[in-house]
Amino acid sequence: MASPFIELKVGERTVKVTNPDKVYFPELGATKRELVEYYVSVGEGALRAMRDRPTNLKRHPDGIHTEAIYQKRMPAKHPDWLQTVTVTFPSGRKADSLRVTEVAAIAYCANLGTIDFHPWQVRAGDVERPDELRIDLDPQPGVAFAAAREAAFLTREVLGELGMTGFVKTSGNRGLHIAVRIEPRWDFVEVRHAGIALARAVEDRAPHLVTTAWWKEERGERVFVDFNQNARDRTVVSAYSVRARPAATVSAPLTWDELPDAEPADFDIRTVPARFAKLGDVHAAIDDHAYSIEPLLERYASDDRGDLPYPPNYPKMPGEPKRVQPSKARPAEDG
Repeated sequence: MASPFIELKVGERTVKVTNPDKVYFPELGATKRELVEYYVSVGEGALRAMRDRPTNLKRHPDGIHTEAIYQKRMPAKHPDWLQTVTVTFPSGRKADSLRVTEVAAIAYCANLGTIDFHPWQVRAGDVERPDELRIDLDPQPGVAFAAAREAAFLTREVLGELGMTGFVKTSGNRGLHIAVRIEPRWDFVEVRHAGIALARAVEDRAPHLVTTAWWKEERGERVFVDFNQNARDRTVVSAYSVRARPAATVSAPLTWDELPDAEPADFDIRTVPARFAKLGDVHAAIDDHAYSIEPLLERYASDDRGDLPYPPNYPKMPGEPKRVQPSKARPAEDG
């Protein structure tokens, strides 16, 4: 017996939604149809965030309480109009990843059970040079969201002194993300170095509040600035992406004026469409200006602290310190 389906008109495409009444978020009672219709309703903003970016998919085709499928490669069988782009992973292996070019592509993937969309920080025109610097503010266990807010405003202060504008959004979980459009002139290593320099500048202003410590045992109850989100094949969730959480929270773009009163729980699959219909995309200006990261690279070069560890799936990188948890490191030999 054929599965029930509906068809949605999305731009010039007709997107088929199979089993539209399947419940994806049991606590909320939200269905697959509601998920797909959500992405269509905020399509302009979601497309702005993902347009032409290689995008990883986090799929839960049987609902959020089932094991996730992390998909970095698009299946060979997909509609002709759905585009892909070839990316290279740290291992050197390559894959054809989803290239988001229209809202229908987002809706199509939502029908496959994609809850979270994770775009790379590059565009299809040059997958080796990022056009976005990402600041991921991650409150550690025991740290309230208010601390992430404070860290975000400190980051904005540093960016302002550099003549740069950042665009802030909730992560859809406990933290905040800030995106800065940059000129696509530097490779992943250089952009990551710029991210380290920025993170350290924020940390130096409030070491009681902010940390760049890669090892969890050294972070304490502070906000961790995850500088490695600027490395190759590291992604943060897209603006307007739903999260696979019981309340179906959304990674919601904010204005800086909204941030003091914003709470992550305010933004979910049912509240964000009305907000978008009223305000539009509050990050509509994000592509208006791209900045040079030269000032940050100069700071990095003049900082004798050097590099910080890469994620564990990376090969040993030039200039990287020992990738050993401090509590497990062997003491230096005498003499």
